[in-house]
Amino acid sequence: MQKEHLWQKYYPEQVPLQLDIPDVSLYYFLEQAAAKYPTNQAIIFMEREISYGSLKEQVDRLTRALDSLGVKKGDRVAVMLPNCPQTVITYYALIRLGAVGVMTNPVYVERELSHQLMDSGAETIIFLDQLRPKVENAIPGSAVKRLISTSIQAYLGLPVNLPDAAEKAQPQQIGNDPGAPVSFSFEELLLNNPPAPPPVELDLDEDLALLQYTGGTTGQAKGAMLTHRNLVANVTQVRSWLAHCREGQETVMCVLPFYHVYAMTTCMNLAVILSSAMIVEPRLEIDGLLKDIEKYRPTLFQGAPALFNAVTASARGKKYDISSIVACVSGSAPLPVEVQQQFEAMTGGKLVEGYGLTEASPVTHCNPIYGVRVNGSIGLPLPNTLVKIVDLEDGTRELPVGEIGELCVKGPQVMKGYWNLPLETAAVLRDGWLYTGDIARMDENGFTYIVDRKKDMVITCGFNVYPREVEEVLYMHPKVKEAAVIGVPDHNRGEILKAFIVLKEGQEATKEEIIKFCRRQLAKYKVPKKVEFRADLPKSMVGKILRRVLAEEEKAKSAKK
Repeated sequence: MQKEHLWQKYYPEQVPLQLDIPDVSLYYFLEQAAAKYPTNQAIIFMEREISYGSLKEQVDRLTRALDSLGVKKGDRVAVMLPNCPQTVITYYALIRLGAVGVMTNPVYVERELSHQLMDSGAETIIFLDQLRPKVENAIPGSAVKRLISTSIQAYLGLPVNLPDAAEKAQPQQIGNDPGAPVSFSFEELLLNNPPAPPPVELDLDEDLALLQYTGGTTGQAKGAMLTHRNLVANVTQVRSWLAHCREGQETVMCVLPFYHVYAMTTCMNLAVILSSAMIVEPRLEIDGLLKDIEKYRPTLFQGAPALFNAVTASARGKKYDISSIVACVSGSAPLPVEVQQQFEAMTGGKLVEGYGLTEASPVTHCNPIYGVRVNGSIGLPLPNTLVKIVDLEDGTRELPVGEIGELCVKGPQVMKGYWNLPLETAAVLRDGWLYTGDIARMDENGFTYIVDRKKDMVITCGFNVYPREVEEVLYMHPKVKEAAVIGVPDHNRGEILKAFIVLKEGQEATKEEIIKFCRRQLAKYKVPKKVEFRADLPKSMVGKILRRVLAEEEKAKSAKK
């Protein structure tokens, strides 16, 4: 008999606790979409529309091209592209070929790119032509021997089909060294290779699909090894949670960057498994985003709280119609209740908070879209996902309901480990459980609450303080738009709390006013001793406020004194 879990009581009625994960790669879903809906929109990109039939053809052409260049199963291929059709084409071609994608942030500086290339051992990089100087400066010392560049302009304008033939462009060698990398044109590779991908046998549980690098918040970024099974499992889990979605009839807004694992699964791969259109936004520009929402009427829209907040504020001020949106999952940061309520009031859709991490492909939790949801909680585990809270000392003791400890998850979406880092892998993967590094508690109904990051805990006067608790109080202040709290060294207390605050437009406040407000809501030792007002706060590409950047800035200031 199946074991009962706390979270069963409020599990969405249409979502099974256990799913059958199909024995296929992600390419299978593209193949099915092209077979069932060949003329349906797959990609909408700056007024260019690409059908599922055309998308599959271009994926197959690129797969054949990469094979002809010598890229084989298991080879690492770096992808340094913004959101554009080429990103989708490349991603699915690598899946089809069995090569390992290394998704790379286009805004990386040369040092960051060089580390990722050398650490992954990538022999090929596919990149935007504007990034060529950065790429060429970063490859010395790496294993890279093939450069494939592409242009945004190639996919602008009205719908067009690939020409039947074209003169084959000669590859260009970089430098005079006979062993120097050779450069190819993405567009020419598509034009000059037939849509006939080679046969490849995949071990779905063992073969890697991605080396997905973490944010590197504790030093150099680490490559999470995600298998084909991991990726299929997670998009299948997400799709099951969105039980109301209709195959071939949804439209997914894709403004989060595809090189980030959150967008990769919940935007790009979700659209394909649904055989639905994806509106691909190359950058975040609010007015352009709102115009596309009004024009193309997306039904699904994943994002971060800051994005939903900005969309709501701008749409209200400029009277854009965003009522097509039916369901949204917010991730990467806590979702303020005020943002949730305003967004739902304007769209008529549902906005719920979820949770995930790169090492889990990434989604593990979500509040029900329909049914009971709990504000301030990351929700319930997705199907096939187990959760436990363990003690903070050595993580060997499972804690009872309500106690605070480290969040651990287990499921088919959990990575194999970190690339070439056995000690780091052993620290976070124990008996199949992923130790997330997040401090959390679970209530009697199975809803999980993130208290803070384990490494972000501040110890002041011997007391443990979790910055998120203080930040939630700061968000209650009517003048505060955004807030972040960190610990800074103090001779007497060990550490004290410093708050960084962005005020709402047109508001003014003083340090004393903020501290007085906190004193009414928090124990004395939790009240920030320092307050700094800023115009904005450092954020990741998906809108997560980066406390570590603030901590690094404070450390640099102290070093100058």
